[in-house]
Amino acid sequence: MKWLRAILSLIILLALVYALNTKFGDVPPVGKFLSPFTGFWQQAESKDLAAEEELTLPGIQDNVTILFDKSRIPHVFAQNDQDLYFAQGYLTARDRLWQMEFQTHAAAGRISEIIGSKAIDFDRFQRRMGMVYGAQQSLAGMMAEPTTRTMLQSYTAGVNAYIAQLSPKTYPLEYKLLDYAPEPWTPLKCALLLKVMAYDLAGRSNDLRMINILRKYGPEVVKDLFPNYPFREDPIVPVGTELDFKPLNIPAAPENFMAEFSNKVLEKEPPAELGSNNWAVAGNKTTTGFPMLANDPHLQLNLPSIWYQVQLVAPGVNVYGVSIPGAPGIIIGFNKEVSWGVTNVDADVMDWYQIKFKDATKKEYFHDNQWKPVRQVIEKIKIRGGAIRNDTVYYTHHGPVVYDRPEEVFNKQTPVSHAMRWIAHDKSNELRTLYLLNRAHNYQDFQEALQYWVAPAQNFVYADVHQDIALWPNGKFPLKWKTQGKFTLDGSNKTHDWQGWIPAAQNPHVKNPARGFVSSANQFSAGPDYPYYINWEFAPADRGIRINQRLAAMQKISPDSMRGLQNDNFNINAQTVLPTLLAQLDKNKLNQTQQQAFLELSKWQYYNHPDQLSPTIFEVWWQALSKAIWDDEFGSKTGLEMRYPNRDRTWHLVLQEPQAKWYDNIHTPAKETLPMLAQQTFVATIDSLAKQHGALGKKWQWANHKATSVQHLAKLPGFGHENIFVGGGRNIVNATSERNGPSWRMVVALGPQVKGYGIYPGGQSGNPGSFYYDNLLETWRQGKLNELVYLQSPTDGNAQFVSKLSLRKK
Repeated sequence: MKWLRAILSLIILLALVYALNTKFGDVPPVGKFLSPFTGFWQQAESKDLAAEEELTLPGIQDNVTILFDKSRIPHVFAQNDQDLYFAQGYLTARDRLWQMEFQTHAAAGRISEIIGSKAIDFDRFQRRMGMVYGAQQSLAGMMAEPTTRTMLQSYTAGVNAYIAQLSPKTYPLEYKLLDYAPEPWTPLKCALLLKVMAYDLAGRSNDLRMINILRKYGPEVVKDLFPNYPFREDPIVPVGTELDFKPLNIPAAPENFMAEFSNKVLEKEPPAELGSNNWAVAGNKTTTGFPMLANDPHLQLNLPSIWYQVQLVAPGVNVYGVSIPGAPGIIIGFNKEVSWGVTNVDADVMDWYQIKFKDATKKEYFHDNQWKPVRQVIEKIKIRGGAIRNDTVYYTHHGPVVYDRPEEVFNKQTPVSHAMRWIAHDKSNELRTLYLLNRAHNYQDFQEALQYWVAPAQNFVYADVHQDIALWPNGKFPLKWKTQGKFTLDGSNKTHDWQGWIPAAQNPHVKNPARGFVSSANQFSAGPDYPYYINWEFAPADRGIRINQRLAAMQKISPDSMRGLQNDNFNINAQTVLPTLLAQLDKNKLNQTQQQAFLELSKWQYYNHPDQLSPTIFEVWWQALSKAIWDDEFGSKTGLEMRYPNRDRTWHLVLQEPQAKWYDNIHTPAKETLPMLAQQTFVATIDSLAKQHGALGKKWQWANHKATSVQHLAKLPGFGHENIFVGGGRNIVNATSERNGPSWRMVVALGPQVKGYGIYPGGQSGNPGSFYYDNLLETWRQGKLNELVYLQSPTDGNAQFVSKLSLRKK
């Protein structure tokens, strides 16, 4: 009996050990996770950094000195490029390894390896998008050029030098929670991160929605409700700017440009509100007499932060700014003589082609009056636990067939396939642009650097100590007929292919304009007088209009007034339409709460400040009214995937077309009018808010309703911040919405001694157990900027430096 008890106890013990060290579903291996030797306790970090530290690392060619300021931002001093990027890779991995690797796993369609079969659909989509294929193409371009090859190889070696130091005890927390281990870094992973950026900023497409609208309503409705230039706009390159080039001949549009079938809309698209602001002002408008530059890219607000701050110093380069964790160089920043920043162009560089396969084997497709071979790639999706799911991706000369499934078209099941032509699949070398920008001295250097940038298309703003300011909407733009790609294209028709490229020197641009400033906020790149087609629709004009109004009026501009403009909460949309909407309401038919809300809106000065009630009322009302106008014709009840006309067209309808037919709801017997819809949606808005927040009062405040959050990248609960008390909103200059906003605010004052200021909502560390995980968030929330400590040498005395790390060659 004793032996039986002993054996039973041993079995229970072994089962318990197994259970505590095995991941079940979303539950981490509790034993490993709670272990005081290897578990989460090891993640606790002291706020105080070691005063001095020395490491001997294989791969270092000469000594490297790294100073850390009080925000733990590294300032790297190296004797050559190899060591510079080695150190950048090592330091970034030390702070952000899990973030780097998780993002590349996501880009490559490998999340199923970590969390299991629930990620199959996501992984399949990533692979059908050709993310790895595009990264391989870019990698070939980067490895072919000596300087960028050095960047990639050295950075990769630095990351791997850090990984080699790790053990299960020192793995970042997320590895322990998800129960997997880091793998060696490769240059391909750097390229994948650039593809993540390209997709996040240019991965939206209306081609399939628009073809449905065209087929249902015809070209006249499309021309009316989806025009190619907006009613109200203030383009990046001002209308009337004289061209400094002779345009190429533009391809003629074929008579029949429509694909044969429609299809369902794209899934897994990035949020539409991703955007950015940037501007530069001439020296004659500033307090210093030198140009100043500002940039605040609007991206998803995550922890760890999207950006990583660093100063990089070596012979020929001394640059400060932010990098993408996992890629070498500085993307947004400044050096002694120049500064630059970026916003998204939203160029039409992703088109969808209807593919006709010869038969069910899909080995051939029809193009240019002949059957051409399809390249088939078997994607092996590994699933945690050992299973493998195979998926075949079909590549045409357009690109991969992303969507390939039966769709109900004209009451019958028809096989529909769409291939994606995306500029991010082309060979490129964006790192060459960053290498040259980091070392630029003047406007000519800036121009040279831009010619290597392919995707994502960006509005590069520029200022220098030589009194030049400029802005280039830049990327590799296909030469198209007007609106080519507004609808799905015929993949069998050769004339629907991209026919060439707009010369880089003929991309829209403006330098030293008479008005004394340049700016971009994702609006139209240029006016109708620009000869080429870039896209038919850009971001709403609100932010661009407001920025230009403010800059035109501002004089004696200081870094602080630049910061103030970045935090501007003025609501152009409300200023434009609210007086007209309030005039539609019959106050006698409103109850007491509704009349109080009406009074609030009537006295509102149109600022989306966090403690205001009116922004909550207006924003909910505007969304409800837009839906009431457009949903019956363009919403889900139509049975087709379509979209609403944009904000600019809705402005025009409300302000200029009070009798338009679109106010009438085709699903009701009554004939609705603008006053009827305004009244109905206003009453519904107030009733809904009262139900959600109670009596009209403090709980209706904009910040409370908007509920901005900065979440963990993998949405792990407890590692983010909820209900941050901030103003702004979608299409406000301070574009802080529920999950997106200014991911990095930067102001640079050029001059004999350049000064930079910046902040992002997080911290340098990716470790939730570190003080430096989110120590900058409150400063960001308050709209403040920290001075960026820009050193000339490692011996510069500065009280802000609290730690020194020396890397020594082995």
